[in-house]
Amino acid sequence: MPPILQVALDFVDLHRAVKVAEEAVEGGADRLEAGTPLIKSEGLNAVRRLHEAFPHIPIVADTKTMDTGRIEMETAAKAGACGAIVMGAASDTTIKECIRAGRNYGIDVGVDLLGVKDTLSRAKEVQGWGASYVNVHVPVDDQMKGLEPFDELKRITTQASIPVAVAGGINSENAAEAVKAGAEIVVVGGAISKAPDARKATREIKEALLESKSIRSELYRRVSGDGVKEVLLKVSTSNISDGSHRAVGLAELTAVTSGVKMVGRALTVRCYPGDWAKPVEAIDIAEEGQVLVIDAGGTGPAVWGELATLSARQKGLAGVVVNGAVRDTGEIRKLGFPVFARLVLPNAGEPKGFGEIGVAVNISGITICPGDWVVGDDDGLMVVPARHAGEMANHAMDWLERENRIRSEIQEGNVSLAKVIDLLKWEKK
Repeated sequence: MPPILQVALDFVDLHRAVKVAEEAVEGGADRLEAGTPLIKSEGLNAVRRLHEAFPHIPIVADTKTMDTGRIEMETAAKAGACGAIVMGAASDTTIKECIRAGRNYGIDVGVDLLGVKDTLSRAKEVQGWGASYVNVHVPVDDQMKGLEPFDELKRITTQASIPVAVAGGINSENAAEAVKAGAEIVVVGGAISKAPDARKATREIKEALLESKSIRSELYRRVSGDGVKEVLLKVSTSNISDGSHRAVGLAELTAVTSGVKMVGRALTVRCYPGDWAKPVEAIDIAEEGQVLVIDAGGTGPAVWGELATLSARQKGLAGVVVNGAVRDTGEIRKLGFPVFARLVLPNAGEPKGFGEIGVAVNISGITICPGDWVVGDDDGLMVVPARHAGEMANHAMDWLERENRIRSEIQEGNVSLAKVIDLLKWEKK
């Protein structure tokens, strides 16, 4: 049997879910899933609406049931679902009640192994109780750490004799890997629901599944380690802030040269106001691709100018951040080199040589350590601590992907942002 492509509609607004569902069905989706956020926001009316709109497409209700198993399976079935989900972490009794209710009302009951410690043992147990299938699932929050489901999927499929579904970070690049690992049901969420053209995204993933090939995707991939820079080059400082719960940036430092992106690991410098010796020394110490972060006390005289910029560019540095003053800004702009500063002043200080290179500095209340990522654009500066770099980069990419979809809905439907995101519904009263 060919693998089943199930599209997860993890929205909080029903009209947006239906719009993506229409595109996904046209693109070849086999099943639609009323995602947990959608059910929590809209209730089982979301299942009813999807069933009415797509009567020939099976609708799965991702209820993530943990209690009242019989009631939740019964109501999902009566709303038009062909299947519903109980958590493997639920009690034995709850899972058995769900399975019995599923038989009674004629729906499949899948058991989601998310949060289960011994997934293989649980899969074998629920298989014996009559579960329709089990789901190997990496939750969104763990995906942001770069985790993938494939190793666990292989372990389960080699031991279980019921169908196995997989969910968590599936895209056109790795969908075929899921099938090779034994998945019979492939659940895809963001790679379709956040795509500007969900039809095209669905077709590509369906092609990848059926022809067992990888189709390159610039988005919907989660990274760690060496992949962080690639992501940070794509996202904006606003994306980083939004993805990290509206994290604040380095306040009151602005770009000398507009329209230039800066991404690199920090080499930090602490110097006295106006003492430009250590900042210039740091150019020779820095490695290609690094960003000099200079704390000059937030005041003048200038510790950076045209000649230092030229030297930094020739060294291959990614940019400079100065918590203090810079000068020669006209020449810096001509060089097209990323420089961010608190002040612009014509007078320079003296090279006295006080200060330190490679120590933690604090600018605008934010501590920056050597090796932290610094991202700058026309909106300002964000610091991405090295220890959280993968997670913050992935959250930023997730935000970029969401905005891409919203932008397409505004343009395609010629409607306002407020209507797309159902603003009045979600305003605090």
